[in-house]
Amino acid sequence: MIDSPHGQKPLALGPAHAIAATGPTRAGFIQQPVILSARGVDRWLLGVSAALATLGLVMVFGASFFLGGERFGDPYAMAVRQTTFLLIAVGLGVGVSRLPMSVLRSLAYPALAAVLILLAFVLVPGIGIVRGGARRWVSLGFVTFEPSELLKPAFVLYLAHSLARKREKIHSFTYGVLPHLLVALVPMLLLMLQPDFGATAVLALVTGAMLFVAGARPSQLLGLGAAAGSAGFALVFFSPYRWKRVVAFLDPWDDPLGKGFQLVQSFLAFGSGGVTGVGLGHSKQKLFYLPEGHTDFIFALIGEEMGFLGGGLVLLAFSILAIRGFRLATRAHDSFTSYLAFGLTFVVVAQAALNLAVVMGCLPTKGMPLPLLSYGGSSLVTTVGMIAVLLGISREVR
Repeated sequence: MIDSPHGQKPLALGPAHAIAATGPTRAGFIQQPVILSARGVDRWLLGVSAALATLGLVMVFGASFFLGGERFGDPYAMAVRQTTFLLIAVGLGVGVSRLPMSVLRSLAYPALAAVLILLAFVLVPGIGIVRGGARRWVSLGFVTFEPSELLKPAFVLYLAHSLARKREKIHSFTYGVLPHLLVALVPMLLLMLQPDFGATAVLALVTGAMLFVAGARPSQLLGLGAAAGSAGFALVFFSPYRWKRVVAFLDPWDDPLGKGFQLVQSFLAFGSGGVTGVGLGHSKQKLFYLPEGHTDFIFALIGEEMGFLGGGLVLLAFSILAIRGFRLATRAHDSFTSYLAFGLTFVVVAQAALNLAVVMGCLPTKGMPLPLLSYGGSSLVTTVGMIAVLLGISREVR
């Protein structure tokens, strides 16, 4: 179930299965049916997630073959790392999917506090690692990871808990909306200090979306959105390197060997692929033409090797993931579970949409991995973890 706007009575958007009795009313929750028999996980959600992760391994192997040989002296190095991260992610995901909602809810505040500390560590010289002009990674000696990826599920968990607890006050800006905005500003400021404009945008979008489904007034959210948009424009306009990216986005062919190089090479990849593609492993753009082809621009290589049909299947897979995830949110038996399912689904889908928009030239170039497909352990493990929670929810509410 998802609450209706303006603090009205919640909308019952779908029945839960295996219902035998009606549960008691508790503070912060609506009287809902108690599910007495659990079912298997959502096979559609599991299937499309597994298909995307498998395709990601195949594409990372091809995209990183020559790059791995140059950087590490081993053409299989990056593919092996990605496979290892996926195995770790699946192992952790199996455990996460078994956690009761009560346990997840109890972790809301500790998880957010821990991630905020890690975000602060990123800014400490010697701990935070600078790559590509941004300080976004933390090194603990035996492992290097990106705390901004952990922030996404942790913040959704916090919002789901807080919105469920304050659901009767959410229509009030002072008591329902403003406190959540003030909390959101803390990680946003830490992200901008890195800087990480993409993660900041995702955090802002999921905050607004979850406030909306919880019942915040649309007029308030529109006003906040306008203010955030104005602030974002100012950050871009008065930042030379960000403004150059906007100029390159508007006309990448004006500087095809400079700021527009990456986007031009992405267009060439899609154009070469045509309808059916040049075939798996036959990409020419991966031969050091397309920067970040194994990470942020991996969808361009999919378009080149698998063509319009392959790219369309990827879009279909993410669409199915969105439908099944939001469906779980409408069928959840309490507000916390409903908000959690919505928020986690929104994060995965929004990040995928932003990445695809950048790669296809619909938004200015911004470093952001494509969930389940791009190379990178932090993104892969976190995304699999979020999907694991959704699969755990699907056992109870399908």
